[in-house]
Amino acid sequence: MNERIIELTEINPKDFFGTQNSNIEQLKKYFPKIKVVARGSKIKIYGEKELLDEFEKRLKMLVNHFNRYNKLDENSIERLLTSSDNDDKSSKRAGDVLVHGVSGRLIKAQTANQRKMVDEIVENDLLFAVGPAGTGKTYTAVALAVKALKEKEVRRIILTRPAVESGENLGFLPGDLKEKLDPYMQPLYDALRDMIAPEKLQAYLETGVIQIAPLAFMRGRTLDNAFVILDEAQNTTHAQMKMFLTRMGKHAKFIITGDPGQIDLPRKQVSGLKEALLALKDIKGVASVYLDDKDVIRHKLVKQIISAYKSIETE
Repeated sequence: MNERIIELTEINPKDFFGTQNSNIEQLKKYFPKIKVVARGSKIKIYGEKELLDEFEKRLKMLVNHFNRYNKLDENSIERLLTSSDNDDKSSKRAGDVLVHGVSGRLIKAQTANQRKMVDEIVENDLLFAVGPAGTGKTYTAVALAVKALKEKEVRRIILTRPAVESGENLGFLPGDLKEKLDPYMQPLYDALRDMIAPEKLQAYLETGVIQIAPLAFMRGRTLDNAFVILDEAQNTTHAQMKMFLTRMGKHAKFIITGDPGQIDLPRKQVSGLKEALLALKDIKGVASVYLDDKDVIRHKLVKQIISAYKSIETE
């Protein structure tokens, strides 16, 4: 009798095994000639080699399904265990759902311009998503990055922002450099927490599969096989934007988001975002999507606030 040990990594065994190991018990029914022992993150299986190979193949399908949808139920287990192929093809036909988030939350492009972002990043490697606060440009960009990672189109996600002080003094914040900078990165962490289970997100951060860092940390790097997002790009200088754009390596996707109406640079400093939009507009492989108050998905008052300020600023 052959023995094999399968270890589950970057996944919570309790969630995967189900209440009182219900998912594992269902799996056992399809392989009555295999002895299965599940303890902690390890699954020990005993039986003939051919059956063990098939068991491991089906288990991998279940793990892939769980990683993508963050849940596993009786129906999905039965479908995967009796199918002739895995569910990768059907998952890519799942309408406009970008990511199955935490607790089964469906992350979708909710407006016309958000859907345009989804379409443009398929056809282009560099995308500018420009618009006011609350239009979902950063959230949609992060969802596209997580989708690419889950579907193994890229090996890592890199999220960056320029650490520009918006009326507050960074030096007086408590803590070390990371603790000082983390508040600037909080919107990126918030989006990721909606889309990736806590244990898996922590593992990704610790292993560098997901990296969140200020823009200055990008200097000198070549970003291959990565989905890279530059957020708050209106606060980049000419030199920072040029440095960032030239980091693009092979098999990489870049999304640059920003709001030209919220520039925190010194008055005489030209925004690198505005400059890049003009300089790169005719280059093939570069696309731009302009979001507006019709794309606002926050509180209904946000749309009215944006309109009110727009009328003041144009007077």
